Amino acid sequence: MQHRYLSISVILAVVATVGVARAAPPEVVTVVAKRGFVETVTGVEQAIEAHSLVRIATASASRAATSRGIKIPGNAVVLAFNNSYAVRLLSASVPAGIEAPMRFYVTENRDGLATISYRKPSAVLMPYSAEGLGELGRELDDLFAAIAADAANR
Repeated sequence: MQHRYLSISVILAVVATVGVARAAPPEVVTVVAKRGFVETVTGVEQAIEAHSLVRIATASASRAATSRGIKIPGNAVVLAFNNSYAVRLLSASVPAGIEAPMRFYVTENRDGLATISYRKPSAVLMPYSAEGLGELGRELDDLFAAIAADAANR
């Protein structure tokens, strides 16, 4: 009888692990910047424009909290894209259009530096499996890596 419960436990553990693996978000890349939070957010915004994307918006829960007298670690989401990529994306898959604009996430570290994170565009677009999205995703992967590296070293 104990072996039966052990077997069921092992099966449940395997099923739970497989379920977690499927629920994992697309690949996330992180780059530690050489500057603090505010400077890194500015660096990301500048690098986005220097690499021919458009900064759509910057949203920051920490800035909003500060305006309410609440202190939390710095965080900001910077949305970026441009029309030429949008046209290519939508030409390949209208449903994939929900993924644009794509985003960078800047967080304040305990040591005072900041981290830039983003989901690899190729991983974000992979579920749509439309012709042309693979190439676009790989192109955007290179672009996002260049933006993050540029912003981290500014």
